[in-house]
Amino acid sequence: MPLKVAMYDKSYDHIAPNLDALGLDIDVCTLRNDCTFLVCDAPVAPRDLDIDYFWLSSHISADGFRDKAFDSVLACKSVGVLQTFNAGLDHPFYKQLSAQGTRICNSSAQGVAIAEYVMAQVLSVLHPIELQRQLQAEKQWRLTPFREVSQTKWLIIGYGPIGQQLTKRVKAFGARIAVIRRSQVPSDSVDQVGTMTDLGALAHDADVVVVACSLNNQTKGFANEAFFASLKEGAIVVNIARGALIDDSALRNALDSGRLGTAILDVFSKEPLPVDDPLWSHPKVRLTSHTSFAGSGGRARWDQLFLDNIVRFAKGETLLCEVNPSDIV
Repeated sequence: MPLKVAMYDKSYDHIAPNLDALGLDIDVCTLRNDCTFLVCDAPVAPRDLDIDYFWLSSHISADGFRDKAFDSVLACKSVGVLQTFNAGLDHPFYKQLSAQGTRICNSSAQGVAIAEYVMAQVLSVLHPIELQRQLQAEKQWRLTPFREVSQTKWLIIGYGPIGQQLTKRVKAFGARIAVIRRSQVPSDSVDQVGTMTDLGALAHDADVVVVACSLNNQTKGFANEAFFASLKEGAIVVNIARGALIDDSALRNALDSGRLGTAILDVFSKEPLPVDDPLWSHPKVRLTSHTSFAGSGGRARWDQLFLDNIVRFAKGETLLCEVNPSDIV
């Protein structure tokens, strides 16, 4: 019996040639803008559909269709597996769907782009690029000393796909790396491994701290006054995970007191960040608009993850990026 595979109609238009080339026995149901599905050229309401595998690609966000798509998935009679474009699963939709018995796979596709974003931003802090451009414009011949990445210590909080991709790049520069993960299972890629209970001790020696963990009941607001007090003076903190991981008041205090050297922020508790938020103009803040994932290779990696997983699903094999239901907040 063919597998019933569902996706947004624009996602199918995009992926159809590669999906057809797999030669799988599947029937594709496409979700349309009116929140009905097209099945064998006939519209069908979500409540009448049992879906084996649902692919939510980034097309739904690009079209501003995300919330309607979420509602349509929840309205289906059943969904066996949902594969989403999101890395973080803190939206209530995922918890609700998981409670209905749906298996959920998140995305590792953003890892490369976010890791490159972090490296570019940190390098721009360590290297006086703006000063060098100014000196060029003024035709001044002057030395501009900089700090080498190889002379820094990094703490990466979260060791999922993003943390692992970042570790590869930081290690290539010769820096020392400590990571915080759920267990103290060692890794050949890093110099130290700890859990959240080791956060204070590991943060104390770090020149660069990267927040790359999931948002859940244990991590929400962990970057508080005590966390910032434990940092080395002048440290760089990068948040590319979720804004709610950081206590905003504690962050501002650390910036204003001089404890924190630079905050590189791509995510915020409220998005878009209000125009009157003082972070926009703070001299120690590098701020971007939740754009660290927007690398040129992301779409191809999203596609390939789906294609790899649908083959695995058809063969009854282990799925990539499947999330433990207990990790969905």
